[in-house]
Amino acid sequence: MSFYRRLRVSGATVFFTVSLAQRGGWLLVDEVTRLRAAVRQTKTERPFHIDAWVVLPDHLHAVWTLPAGDADFSTRWGAIKARFTRNLREDGRVRFHPTNAKALGHGVGWNPTLPRSASKVRKGDAGIWQRRFWEHHIRDEADYWAHVRYCWLNPVKHGLVERPKYWPYSSVHRDRRFQKDMDWML
Repeated sequence: MSFYRRLRVSGATVFFTVSLAQRGGWLLVDEVTRLRAAVRQTKTERPFHIDAWVVLPDHLHAVWTLPAGDADFSTRWGAIKARFTRNLREDGRVRFHPTNAKALGHGVGWNPTLPRSASKVRKGDAGIWQRRFWEHHIRDEADYWAHVRYCWLNPVKHGLVERPKYWPYSSVHRDRRFQKDMDWML
């Protein structure tokens, strides 16, 4: 078994990419209300600041700043993922299938009968999310703005809209007050 080590910096600003296990569907935007509720509840219990956020059909990007004295972003992501999954499960939106994803045509839209690998079954993992996430600690102001812009521009990169302002699941709408020099992207 591999040992996975994450950098732990108190009060850090961190960029994240979090993905669904089954790529190609629209689960996150179809269920964005449930995702927002999971984030809101987690923020209430374990505060953090959302600097930027974009929800795409099968993954999301975010820039968070943790409170001083706190470096635990992993617990927050675990809580968000668990709450989102539990909410889908309670409403009957998710059923489980014990087989390998490829047997059910993985990647062809979201299948409400979720395929799970043997290891996910063994660990009790619902199979909605990729087990881990990618993070990058922000180094300086230029790095910060590069990652905030990445969040804003990602729907354009994926061909979902022509301009960031047309994607409704983005903090670009909230962050317009910072965009004096960025009219070109709106």
